[in-house]
Amino acid sequence: MSKVGLGIAAFVIVGIGLALANLWTDNDVAPAAGHSMEPPDLSDVADNGPIVEVALPAELTSEARLGQVAFEAVCADCHGINAAGQNGVAPPLVHITYEPNHHGDGSFLSAVRNGVQSHHWSFGNMPMIDGLTNGDVRAITQYIRELQRENGIF
Repeated sequence: MSKVGLGIAAFVIVGIGLALANLWTDNDVAPAAGHSMEPPDLSDVADNGPIVEVALPAELTSEARLGQVAFEAVCADCHGINAAGQNGVAPPLVHITYEPNHHGDGSFLSAVRNGVQSHHWSFGNMPMIDGLTNGDVRAITQYIRELQRENGIF
């Protein structure tokens, strides 16, 4: 067998091993402290009501201020004022689920360009969004990140 063939075989074997190890992992192990991918119980939240309370920074950077304007024009109809989410409509982006280590900045651009299959919340799929430039999405992401930092999400 050639070196390339051996490399491919090793890659496949390692991949299968990792997949099996993942299946055998104890699913009762708690996630890292404060980082649950389980959506919160929303039974006490009014339909279309904000899902989380959002503390606002005393001041936003100039890019985040531009992002706030774009967010309010394009995103707030679903994700709520200050990205607090809306029960029955769309999730809050000021939530541990969207921390930078789990959903990096590029995931916001991808969501806008390609839409998102529902996977953390049960609000349905997010459609792709037309009319935003990459710069708009960067500014919106900066706004969201500054809101997250003010609310203890890093």
